[in-house]
Amino acid sequence: MTLRFGIVTVSDRSSAGLREDLSGPALHEKVTSLGWQVVHSVVIPDDLTQIQRVLREWCDKRHLDVLLTTGGTGFSPRDVTPEATQAVIERLVPGIAEAMRASSRQITPHALLSRAVAGIRKQTLIINLPGSPKGALENLQVVIPILPHAVELLRDSPSAEAGHAIPRPG
Repeated sequence: MTLRFGIVTVSDRSSAGLREDLSGPALHEKVTSLGWQVVHSVVIPDDLTQIQRVLREWCDKRHLDVLLTTGGTGFSPRDVTPEATQAVIERLVPGIAEAMRASSRQITPHALLSRAVAGIRKQTLIINLPGSPKGALENLQVVIPILPHAVELLRDSPSAEAGHAIPRPG
């Protein structure tokens, strides 16, 4: 199954050209190495309204399966990606953020400072990832195994339910 991704880098410095965006390209490389497509990517500032606008537009009009954000999930006053995401999602998916934090906690105690969220808007799964390339890739790695099935469910594919069947003894 080919999944269609969007990648939004949220960074004041990168959007102003003061720092190279390393996380977006790292995620792009990982996604495409798995045979999936990155159909849209952008670098925007840490601005609540602009983040919300991009998330809404991409979910509502661009028919993405998965929208990854990188950056803006920490404690800085300008880190508003989780708030923007929560404002646009229709359903929260807490297990994804919980699993990413739990896995990251094995690497660094700073994982507890992540405010990342995940949720669904229309038929798109939105996942907030950290702003560092290392953290973004580590967190993405946690959810890669569930993405095809999640997308099947969002597409309301008849084959999605096959993964839920409990084998009965012969």
